[in-house]
Amino acid sequence: MPDATLLAFDFGTRRIGVAIGNTLIRVASPLTTIDAAAGAPWQAIAALIDEWRPQRLVVGLPMHADGTPHAMTARARRFADELGARFAIPVAVVDERWTTQIAQDRLDAARGGREGRAVRDQVAAQVILQAYFDERNGHAGEA
Repeated sequence: MPDATLLAFDFGTRRIGVAIGNTLIRVASPLTTIDAAAGAPWQAIAALIDEWRPQRLVVGLPMHADGTPHAMTARARRFADELGARFAIPVAVVDERWTTQIAQDRLDAARGGREGRAVRDQVAAQVILQAYFDERNGHAGEA
C-alpha cells in the first residue's frame, strides 16, 4: 500500500477520537471527535469512511501500564472487530498505553491546556496512528 489513507480511532464510551494519515508521508493528523454517548457512532464513522475512503483502519488498544488487559481492552477489541465487519476494511490494533497522557501533554505544551477532552481524544488518535506508522517505518509497502 504505497499511498493509502488510514483512519485511526481512540475508542471511548463517551467519545471516539479520530485521526487521519497516509502511508506515503507517514504523518498522522487529528481529524474529529465522534460523540459515542448519544448512541451508536456508526453513522458518523460511515460518513468519515465514505469521505476519506481509507484502505486501513487503526484502533488503539488500551491496556494497564504493565501490558495486561482490562475491561476497556475487550470493548476496544469488539469495536475494532465491528469496524472490520461493517466496513470490510482491514483493521489493525495498536497498544495505546499512555496515549491520552501524551495527547494531554502535547496540548498543554502547545496551547496551555485550554482545549477540552474532544480535542484531546483527536490528538490521542493521532498518537495512535503515528505509533502505527513509526512501528512500520522502513517497511516499504506495509500499511
